[in-house]
Amino acid sequence: MTGDRHFYVETFGSVRLSSFRLGRSPFADRYVTDQTVFGLYCGRLYPIKAYPDEDPVPQYWKLRNGVMLYDVPEKPLEIIGPEAARMLERVLTCRVGTLAVGRARYGIACNEDGTVLMDGVIMRLAPDRFWYVKANGEFEGWLTAHAMGLDAEVSDPDSRVLQIQGPSSLDVLDAAIGGGLSTDFRYFHAGFFEIDGQTLWVSRTGWTGEAGIEIYCNSGPEATDHDALWDYLLACGEPFGMEFSSSSSMGIRRIEAGILDNGTDIEPDLTPYGAGLGNFVALDKGDFIGRSALARADRSQLLFGLVCATAAPDAGMQVHLENGPVGHITIGTWSPSLEAGVGYVRFDRPLPGGDWLGKTVSLIDHKGAPHPATVDTLPFVDKEKRLPRAEWSGGRSG
Repeated sequence: MTGDRHFYVETFGSVRLSSFRLGRSPFADRYVTDQTVFGLYCGRLYPIKAYPDEDPVPQYWKLRNGVMLYDVPEKPLEIIGPEAARMLERVLTCRVGTLAVGRARYGIACNEDGTVLMDGVIMRLAPDRFWYVKANGEFEGWLTAHAMGLDAEVSDPDSRVLQIQGPSSLDVLDAAIGGGLSTDFRYFHAGFFEIDGQTLWVSRTGWTGEAGIEIYCNSGPEATDHDALWDYLLACGEPFGMEFSSSSSMGIRRIEAGILDNGTDIEPDLTPYGAGLGNFVALDKGDFIGRSALARADRSQLLFGLVCATAAPDAGMQVHLENGPVGHITIGTWSPSLEAGVGYVRFDRPLPGGDWLGKTVSLIDHKGAPHPATVDTLPFVDKEKRLPRAEWSGGRSG
């Protein structure tokens, strides 16, 4: 983005923000109108709604039954060098050294006290080259500090990301590479693909709980021709009904899928155990930041799903038990698939003598009215998480 160009953002009809010094998407000219509503994530603007009163439900069903294209703001950081894996083992709670080239893994970084600092996906592009696709917030400085004294370098590859999500997403990828997509391209696999003459890193990941891929663009001497890529992908997706969507439809689906947002759902005082992410902590590997605290930490889970038949949970709503507050909602929505309200509830403390799971509580709406609700496991839809793991059979999927 050039420094003299101003790109205005309207939020809730009350704030207009110049995009000077903000990350304007290189794909923006392909979809932006004067009605587009933007959000800010990782210092990057992204489309929340195509227009202020957009109904996301039609696009949601196209995502669930077909395929959709999203311009997303997630941001990879590159860690490269002979001791890159060693540094990442020190910073992340998961195992890094065992990650094969062409594979991805969910990775949490903790503070010394065991609370979650950052979460994201670690991918191995080569033996000494990794990308960490981080959540919102500053993390490059943290990685750089912990790379000091090691033969490892941290940098920002300035890669913008597109997500193609839905049951037909692999059909679109197969068409985009000219056919021959391997049946071994499975969930959390990744690799370089030739797409319309451009070599791009593609991972089988996403933020929807559906089958999907993410395409990472290049900067520098091999910079991606973003306009050509956008037009080509839409042309490849046309036979499968692929359309562009703002993130509004993705937002509903990510809640149904139980995908957590760091800093909002995973609040800063939560450990991985409190957030229900204890399975991603490898205490039996070598030392890492926060390990000592996590070894001593309370293992009680404090973040759960909440289902309500009569109201959609919304951020800030209180949750009561026996006429007293016991927690609050971090985010929620109305689930078109379940025809019920769903959201995440953060409890203030463990339930004395029991477990929150399955408990009937009261959701207090913004007008103070109570609604019966049930504490549930995540995800709400596709409990076994089979949808994103759908195998590519070499033909039209879904």
